[in-house]
Amino acid sequence: MTTDSSDPAKPARAGQPPGSGADMPQQEGQATGPDVDPATVIETEEDDEERLPDIPDEPADGIAEGPLAVGRAAIARAVRHAPTSPGVYRMMNAAHDVLYVGKAKNVRKRLSSYARPTGQVMRIARMIAATCAVEIISTGTETEALLLEANLIKQLRPRFNVQLRDDKSFPYILITGDHWAPQILKHRGAQSRPGRYFGPFASAGAVGRTITALQRAFLVRSCTDSFFESRTRPCLLYQIKRCSGPCTGEIDFPGYTALVREATDFLSGRSRAVKEDLARAMEQASNDLAFERAALYRDRLAALSAIQSQQGINPRTVEEADVFAIHQDGGYSCVEVFFFRTGQNWGNRAYFPRAEKSFTPEEVLGAFLAQFYDDKPPPKLILLSHQIEESELLADALSIKAGHKVAVAVPQRGEKKELVAHALTNAREALGRKLADTATQSRLLQGLAAALGLPHSPRRIEVYDNSHIQGTNAVGAMIVAGPEGFLKNQYRKFNIRSGNLTPGDDYAMMREVLERRFKRLLTQKVAGRDKADESEKDSVPQWPDLVIIDGGLGQLNAVRGIFDALGLSGVSLMAVAKGPDRDAGRETLFLPDRPAIKLEPRDPILYFIQRLRDEAHRFVIGSHRKLRKKDIREAGLQEVPGIGPARKRALLHHFGTLKEIERASVTDLGKVPGISAESARRIFDFFHPGPA
Repeated sequence: MTTDSSDPAKPARAGQPPGSGADMPQQEGQATGPDVDPATVIETEEDDEERLPDIPDEPADGIAEGPLAVGRAAIARAVRHAPTSPGVYRMMNAAHDVLYVGKAKNVRKRLSSYARPTGQVMRIARMIAATCAVEIISTGTETEALLLEANLIKQLRPRFNVQLRDDKSFPYILITGDHWAPQILKHRGAQSRPGRYFGPFASAGAVGRTITALQRAFLVRSCTDSFFESRTRPCLLYQIKRCSGPCTGEIDFPGYTALVREATDFLSGRSRAVKEDLARAMEQASNDLAFERAALYRDRLAALSAIQSQQGINPRTVEEADVFAIHQDGGYSCVEVFFFRTGQNWGNRAYFPRAEKSFTPEEVLGAFLAQFYDDKPPPKLILLSHQIEESELLADALSIKAGHKVAVAVPQRGEKKELVAHALTNAREALGRKLADTATQSRLLQGLAAALGLPHSPRRIEVYDNSHIQGTNAVGAMIVAGPEGFLKNQYRKFNIRSGNLTPGDDYAMMREVLERRFKRLLTQKVAGRDKADESEKDSVPQWPDLVIIDGGLGQLNAVRGIFDALGLSGVSLMAVAKGPDRDAGRETLFLPDRPAIKLEPRDPILYFIQRLRDEAHRFVIGSHRKLRKKDIREAGLQEVPGIGPARKRALLHHFGTLKEIERASVTDLGKVPGISAESARRIFDFFHPGPA
């Protein structure tokens, strides 16, 4: 799907401000590549979910008639006041927590079915037994009820509903429309910037690969506007033939506009016409004996072919569609989604919704679809592997939301059937990999518990580490692992706040990190919010069973003292000391009141501990480098008298980097908004002592 939010192209500027040599484009904010919209950068991106959801256990025995009778009585009271029109109802327990959100064409009739003494499956019976109150919201139509139900499920995450757990926004490719030389970049979030949006793509990796190939094929710039405006010579991307150099006039305005139009045509589905035009141009250049130009067209054709080969399946008869296939095994469900736009495959992603074992594939898929499109634009066609109960209602609701007709179908023959079969194969394989990974992780945790003498297999392991350079940019970090592997949505970083720490005092930094972490947990426990938090995180416990510290006996004793001061008990501690010469495989494990442990160099449990420690080290080093990079970028401006945060920001936005500010003349500095002639002279004199 493409959207257009373009403004008319701006005319070329008259002159070029001073710049630097052939260096790489600089991007604002996080260092994630020059083709990323800095307003939409996120910390990490995972194509699939990190872990499988916990499945609520169903009791083998029946439910006592007393609680069921109480729940039915509460529902019967609600029936007396329920409307006979469409609406949404919420069932709540004694603590006023929402247990279930449902919709109905006739709310009174639907609630009456729950109040009947017989006929409910075990899942529904347990929900009724826990119900103490029912709240009802009337809607104008059943379609409105469907949309409201999906929205409430995503917000409230009721225990007895199917829950879409991974709900990251999808990345798009944006060709900007607010500059005379449009830029190509990755975009997430609200599509408020003028330009053409192409997507959605299944992952940031798919977008990145496509943008790289598009740069080779169409030579469209990816640098930020501030970097573009500061050039006097082409950057390295021009030298390696990934940009046409509009910043310094290496290509004129009509020529660059033609390149942008070709890129837009390719992303809009007119790839065959674009390739035919390039092939004709290559042949003409060869006939004219312009072999260098012919080689350029050849390379551009090869880049376009690389894009389409990476996309795998490109259907002949399906222009725009999302394909959903569901597979269940071992009580878990996997929904595989393929995205087809402009006749091209723009990637796929696996989802593992949280649902009880009693849900059928059709029930899980129907609930999943309503939540999936709650905040995403639907395509014209949705293909399913299973027939859902309310496909016509869903199609009507999505059509109203999208502003165009949306069809929902289960294909029976032809290419559409093949696409669904391919998605179903991927769903089966993705769930199989997740189940295998989970089983392996469980064995490692059981082995870790046996090796360390823990009372039970840990469900949550927290590993802590610090990073700094002579006490500067000090940061602490916590990574979390459990039965499903690393839980990256639980990672935390701690910027060291204490101003009275001795530079390099690792003990004091660790004390601050642990006190901040566990004082918060203790506060939540006193307030009674820890159990609620666990339900919100799909039953991931918020209290660790095991805390691992990178260090030796001294670090272990320091952490033990912190825990004693906080009154913590029931949390196992371990410190991992590196071997002689920091050799991996010769680590020593320290535990409180026990002799040190040395595992065999090839022991899988030792490998597992090394992975935990190395992941914490990777995460904390990355966090430290971001702080240090920001500090370095702003260094130099901090000491200039009269230059505060607003002027620093204006200078960096205008020139892009500190190096460009250092090289700027007094006249160019004075052109920055908010910088007076006196301030420009002061900045120039700071970087250039002596006469100008």
